[in-house]
Amino acid sequence: MNHRSPLALAVIALLIEAPMHPYRIQRLIKERSKDRVINVGQRASLYKTIDRLVRDGLIAVQQTAREAQRPERTVYAATPEGRAVVVGWMREMLATPRAEFPEFPAAISCLPLLQPDDALRQLELRSSRLVAALAEQQTELARVPDGLPRLFLLEEEYLRMLTSAELAWVNSVVDDLRAGRLTWSAKWLAEMAGRFNSATDEHHQEKGVPK
Repeated sequence: MNHRSPLALAVIALLIEAPMHPYRIQRLIKERSKDRVINVGQRASLYKTIDRLVRDGLIAVQQTAREAQRPERTVYAATPEGRAVVVGWMREMLATPRAEFPEFPAAISCLPLLQPDDALRQLELRSSRLVAALAEQQTELARVPDGLPRLFLLEEEYLRMLTSAELAWVNSVVDDLRAGRLTWSAKWLAEMAGRFNSATDEHHQEKGVPK
């Protein structure tokens, strides 16, 4: 079974451009700023992905070469099967939203574990960091060579859109926490738990579902 991942996609895509060794793959991902959407920080993860792609027959060793004063390097190339599989991955990844489980929504779902003032401080800090992230994204765009087609900037547009939307939402929650429109206490949480647990039990009894 072919297990797709953003890193596997990037590896095959680069090897379709030209055969290359892992160090060059990692370097190109960073030089093209694709490391903003593809996690290539750990060399071990890259090698594990490459080993898996070789086992799956999606890439293959083309040659082993040694440059002057450098260790021996293995050059890989995409196989015909790899080229076909990556097209299928692309179609599915573009067309089908996938349930993903990032940390932030999980933390939001457990927000009552913090006191309201503590939650406010943490979200204010997140807001300031999102502002900094937007500024960094703008700096990255300013470095783009004049005339570079939009095709090569789409992921940066998407990241800016996500960051802007998240910042607006976080600021709305911060505003409600500051104004006291969004708040909670241990007593209120206990009351809510009792009310909704009772309602759930009644619903299950009506449906004949054991508690």
